[in-house]
Amino acid sequence: MSKRYHFVRYVAPVAFTLAMAVAANQTTMAQQPNQPAPTQPSPAAPAAPSAAQPAAAPAPEQQPVSAMPTAGDQVKSAENPYGLKALWTGGDIVSRVTLLILAIMSIGSWYVIVIKIIAQNRVAGAYKEVNRKKFWQQKNLQQSAETLSTQSAYRYITENGIEAAQHHKGALQDSIDLYSWVSMSLHRALDHIQGRLQSGLAFLGTVGSTAPFVGLFGTVWGIHHALSAISIAGQATLDKVAGPVGEALIMTAIGLATAVPAVLGYNFLVRRNKVVMDQARNFTADVQCVLIGGNPQNKNPATKESDAA
Repeated sequence: MSKRYHFVRYVAPVAFTLAMAVAANQTTMAQQPNQPAPTQPSPAAPAAPSAAQPAAAPAPEQQPVSAMPTAGDQVKSAENPYGLKALWTGGDIVSRVTLLILAIMSIGSWYVIVIKIIAQNRVAGAYKEVNRKKFWQQKNLQQSAETLSTQSAYRYITENGIEAAQHHKGALQDSIDLYSWVSMSLHRALDHIQGRLQSGLAFLGTVGSTAPFVGLFGTVWGIHHALSAISIAGQATLDKVAGPVGEALIMTAIGLATAVPAVLGYNFLVRRNKVVMDQARNFTADVQCVLIGGNPQNKNPATKESDAA
């Protein structure tokens, strides 16, 4: 009786407590979802960074590289098949010689125009210098000539007149009166200045009249190439005709671009030469009157006879 009592008193509560603990543990495991068993990291792969460590900066995004070039690149890289470069590289010896002739004509025309304008400005500036230096208010022509610059055209005319008047005496010059001798010397100096101003104008006239025909020759030669290409190909395709026709059109444009400035420059220079030479002729007549006038023995023989009558 006592043994049963002690068992019930001590062992029964312990067994009941263990039974309740086991039941509670099973209930908790039944309520939690099934979780996969943690796997050990592979020794080859590095462990993932923890959440506490700052995340690394993202790599900059790279633009996708297109294998095909864009339309803008194609336009830049594409060369004009009908330009001057294509004309020079694709043309034959006749086309190149024609292009060189037109280039020489154009460069020569602009050179002559610029040089002649500078020369005309110098002569016109020398005429202004005559009035600015008070040429006609000096005591004699020698002092008047010394007031002008050494490169002045009007000083050149004056010194030629003075030299002719001072060196009139001579074996063959005795038969020529002083008036005719001085007049001839002054007009020679005037013709020398006029010749310098008019030099190169013939080149402008030649270029203005022949450059269109040179360009026309290049046009005819280009059309000849086009017809030859058509006859060889057997069909009038665009690639066979466009090149020679473009070459012909470029030759025509270059010929016109060469002739028009030459004609305009020629007319402009001729008009300015007339104005400049009129001023020089008036000055020469005044110098002649100063050298000859006032002395009855120096007058023209025709003038002497009219005065005697």
